[in-house]
Amino acid sequence: MSNKSVYVFGPSRTDGAADMKNTLGGKGANLAEMCRLGISVPPGLTISAEVCTVYTEQGADAVRKLIEAEVLAGVAFIEKEMGKKFGNAADPLLVSVRSGSRASMPGMMDTILNLGLNEEAVKGLAAKSGNERFAWDSYRRFIQMYGDVVMGLKPVSKEDHDPFEEIIDEIKEKKGVELDTQLGVDDLKHMVAEFKALIAKRLDREFPSDPWEQLWGAIMAVFESWNNDRAKLYRKMNDIPDSWGTAVNVQSMVFGNLGDKSGTGVAFTRDAAVGEDIFNGEFLVNAQGEDVVAGIRTPQQITLEGSRRWAQLAQVSEDDRRTKYPSMEELMPEIYQQLLKTETALENHYKDMQDIEFTIQEGKLWMLQTRSAKRTGAAMVRVAMEMLEQGMIDEKTAVLRVSPDRLNELLHPVFDRAAIKSARSIANGLPASPGASTGQIVFFADEAEQWVQNGLDVILVRQETSPEDLRGMAAAKGILTARGGMTSHAAVVARGMGKCCVSGAGAIRVDPRARTMTIDGKVYKEGDWISLDGSTGLVYEGKIPTKDADLSGDFGKLMDIAERYKKLAVRANADTPEDARVARNFGAVGIGLCRTEHMFFEGDRIKAVREMILARDEEGRRRALAKLLPMQRSDFEGIFTAMDGLPVTIRLLDPPLHEFLPHDDVNQREMAIEMGLTYEGIKHRVNDLHEANPMMGHRGCRLGITYPEITEMQARAIFEAALNVKAQGITPKVEIMIPLVGTVREFNSQAKVIRDTAEAVFAERGSTVEFMVGTMIETPRGALVADSIGKQAEFFSFGTNDLTQMTLGFSRDDVGKFLPHYLKAGMYEQDPFQSIDQKGVGQLVKMGVNKGRSVRPAIKLGVCGEHGGDPASVEFFHRAGLDYVSCSPFRVPIARLAAAQAAITNAK
Repeated sequence: MSNKSVYVFGPSRTDGAADMKNTLGGKGANLAEMCRLGISVPPGLTISAEVCTVYTEQGADAVRKLIEAEVLAGVAFIEKEMGKKFGNAADPLLVSVRSGSRASMPGMMDTILNLGLNEEAVKGLAAKSGNERFAWDSYRRFIQMYGDVVMGLKPVSKEDHDPFEEIIDEIKEKKGVELDTQLGVDDLKHMVAEFKALIAKRLDREFPSDPWEQLWGAIMAVFESWNNDRAKLYRKMNDIPDSWGTAVNVQSMVFGNLGDKSGTGVAFTRDAAVGEDIFNGEFLVNAQGEDVVAGIRTPQQITLEGSRRWAQLAQVSEDDRRTKYPSMEELMPEIYQQLLKTETALENHYKDMQDIEFTIQEGKLWMLQTRSAKRTGAAMVRVAMEMLEQGMIDEKTAVLRVSPDRLNELLHPVFDRAAIKSARSIANGLPASPGASTGQIVFFADEAEQWVQNGLDVILVRQETSPEDLRGMAAAKGILTARGGMTSHAAVVARGMGKCCVSGAGAIRVDPRARTMTIDGKVYKEGDWISLDGSTGLVYEGKIPTKDADLSGDFGKLMDIAERYKKLAVRANADTPEDARVARNFGAVGIGLCRTEHMFFEGDRIKAVREMILARDEEGRRRALAKLLPMQRSDFEGIFTAMDGLPVTIRLLDPPLHEFLPHDDVNQREMAIEMGLTYEGIKHRVNDLHEANPMMGHRGCRLGITYPEITEMQARAIFEAALNVKAQGITPKVEIMIPLVGTVREFNSQAKVIRDTAEAVFAERGSTVEFMVGTMIETPRGALVADSIGKQAEFFSFGTNDLTQMTLGFSRDDVGKFLPHYLKAGMYEQDPFQSIDQKGVGQLVKMGVNKGRSVRPAIKLGVCGEHGGDPASVEFFHRAGLDYVSCSPFRVPIARLAAAQAAITNAK
């Protein structure tokens, strides 16, 4: 802990700055920075994120003892800046209490507004503002927030509504109004009384009236929210360490609900959905900040251009737009010009797209927040490339601005335009997060997660989403909401996840209790299929075919720049000619893993494989292998052709033979009839092949050593295919990989079969091709004796899937039973099968690299496990000194960008 825990900010004094995010969190650091830039920011104080750790480890009493004196001094500073006293009933200073981690976590933690009100202070606020309705509305909002966040008054079950909202709905229904803004002072007083009675009845305690008790309760609640379920899930999804903690910001309140000259809004310096360089955002007149994101009122656009675009999408006439939904540019032109000047200054200062929050209080603009904006993958790429072209950033910064995993959004199919023309559009919302998705309707987040676990594609349909829906949103293919704008919770979180989202589809009537969605009188039930186009905001009935996305333009420019900086080559794991073509189109410079066994499961091939397995002697096996030879040869010809001039690493047969045989009686009997054998004979052979732990049993090079004719057939197919394509003008670059080697004798045994077969084929054909023989380092012993193996092997490819399994003693087939609990308990920070265990498995990789190069300095070194497409693992492989990584075709661009970022970062 540092000696200082509380940092103040305001016009007369500011302790922090933008480079103090680790201490002040992103919100606190940027509030301080805006003060330093001379921007109007309500004064406040920030309690450092270090205090959150004290709270987690020692509790609230220890925190209060640590920071009480500093908080008292900080509140006195705010009082001096604002000319008001905290707790003064006649002219109360009200504050907001907000979270602020160093990484943006929108909506994941808690906020309390209007803190400091009680029965006496609300009267003083009414008298001072001259607006009694505003005062009582502020009080009811405070009670509702505080009762939920600090006191913990929640719905009893997921089907239940918010108990505070139920009271509001009852009062509105009794009054015959639709909006909260239509309720009068007496209605609000009644609402406050009902809220307090509800709290007393449900929680058996009174709502606190002492402002200092309120403040300390709110501070501790924000610290507590760092460890709520949605925050922990968000951190896990975004690789944010639990140890960071959150800062707490206590800031003087400014009010957007003081009448028609007041308002509140959220804006982006560029379009967060597509990246267009256009200022955009939404605001509400006479509203507080939560009204904009909650979706309870239709927001208005800030710019005239944005308003016209919105009206076109929402099918609102120009006359209605001007009278009912005028833009801020039209309605408040002077404030708009101030906001435009501020957003330009902020983007130029931070040199990144900004997400800003603001309040207008009786004609004065106050900035409440600025931060680097969440954006879709497409926007991420476009903004980086356009800022590079505009001279705002350099190439290295542009490369580092794009999160590699977010490229995933650009690589997958989109709706086919021809199919869209014949599809039936049933609703129109806002294009909150682009992309295309098709799935079955589900109305509850936890059920969406369960459906996906059962292998189904779902669209989560909600009236509006909340942070509690995070798990379901992450699982769903797409998100559809009836309420909310482009800055609603659903929109912002979906963009952050890269999920397709259509928000604010006002024609939709959602009834979660009945599990139905009604549009123009037609009822859609849970399980019905719909399709969303997040780029247009259209909702379609049924399924719609897709086509591949366009990867030219800014994406192509980014990949070209990444190519110039990366050191690691990127290959693909590809088992078919089509996979190879896709990989090459994505920029793969070869195949790092071709799994020959994947070729055995199609058509008549599995029958020939089974004949080989069931054969009683070598002669029988060779007859079956002779049937497989032309099939394998044909596949290799297609792959060599697709990868003309690029290396192709072919792994010899790896899995245990039992995987090719049926294990249930029905399929064993069908197989017996098909192959003209007895059921008893097949059952006996299956039992003979049974292994207690097959992944560590008779597989890999052990198969080839036991049955060298298998290795011989595969080698012959490879060399004959290579010679055939060579005769057609194709340049095959052959690399044959022997799997699961743990001793140099195993390697030499299989290498001899391969080389002897090569000599025989070359002699028969009167032609040759160059080839290499190497091995997979996928057993711990293989890494430990890599120097002895390296004297014979021409390349190593680290099979990190099996290396992880064997090193950790985790069975990939069974790990799901305990690994989620391990991760939740912090036994491992990440799933070691998704991101390499650098401290354990990674050390074996480094050892293998060093030992291999010690005996063969020019040995080629790569990795072919799925870790090759994980950005954090790619960065590790760069530091470990590998030559290439290999991953699935659709992750090739991700690995290329990650490799460039690794080279840039580690060069600093």
